[in-house]
Amino acid sequence: MKKPLINGLHHITAMASDAQQNLDFYVGLLGLRLVKKTINFDAPDVYHLYYGDETGAAGSIMTFFPFGVSPFRGRHGNGQAATTSFSIPSTALDYWIKRFEQYNILYKPAQIRFNESVIYFEDPDGLGLELIANDVDTRIPYTYGHIPAEHAIRGFWGSELWETSYERTESLLNGHLGYEFVGEAGVRRRYAPLGQAEPGKFIDILWDSTKRYGQGGIGTVHHIAFDTPSDDSQQEVQELLLSKGYAPTPVLDRQYFHSIYFREPGGVLFEIATTPPGFVFDESVAELGTGLKLPLWQEKHRPEIEAHLAPISLEATLAKYEA
Repeated sequence: MKKPLINGLHHITAMASDAQQNLDFYVGLLGLRLVKKTINFDAPDVYHLYYGDETGAAGSIMTFFPFGVSPFRGRHGNGQAATTSFSIPSTALDYWIKRFEQYNILYKPAQIRFNESVIYFEDPDGLGLELIANDVDTRIPYTYGHIPAEHAIRGFWGSELWETSYERTESLLNGHLGYEFVGEAGVRRRYAPLGQAEPGKFIDILWDSTKRYGQGGIGTVHHIAFDTPSDDSQQEVQELLLSKGYAPTPVLDRQYFHSIYFREPGGVLFEIATTPPGFVFDESVAELGTGLKLPLWQEKHRPEIEAHLAPISLEATLAKYEA
């Protein structure tokens, strides 16, 4: 049997303001691992921070471009991947409610969706986030020790797209990316790769023609990336998209994966990212996230880049949120 071209989510990238504040929230509060500290390859004066599980496995990686103090704050609305969902065990729900209350994080009371308990909250920049409490996620979490492993985040649950209608995006997912429709609740429609309706792979479309369009900026998702096994499978997707009238970019080398980008019919920026080479390309598993890693073509500019970037401290974060 031919392997699927898409295996679910690879990563989700959003825009943030302060880098240390971002590190404090995603490592300190949520307990994700800082997998890679590098730069935005298209804007080398900005960090690119990657958070995930122990090795940064596909389906666990949340990344940020922290632009610092900026007037360009985003607005949630149609045409965006407006909410990112993380997976936790059902038994961890009370732990996270108490943790949010301890650190004065506003959250909405748990609601039931497709038999799972859902808590909505936002990061300091207003990015929409959810915890999905469930009994089906068997992935092994990472912990620095300040969050008990039995309560720790397992990785993504999925991504929520806000659209004016669902039909054209559904056609892309079902017809070209190997997804299938798996459930519906009101204006929410859920999709997953064929035969793989499991955490880290879900895409939900919320469609509402009366909702205004979003505006990109701080506190919004820049793009969502789907995982493809290899350069060959990525090329197949690229050729398929071209044949169907989409306009994917040429392949771009992101050092830890190779990427193509295109806009889905509702306006959300999609990326197809390869699984290899992965994040141990330039650091051992034990050392992931400890050094500022630059692409080879920027190494000659390291002194200038390091002088411009505001220092951030993982140690300070962990001390602030120690158990």
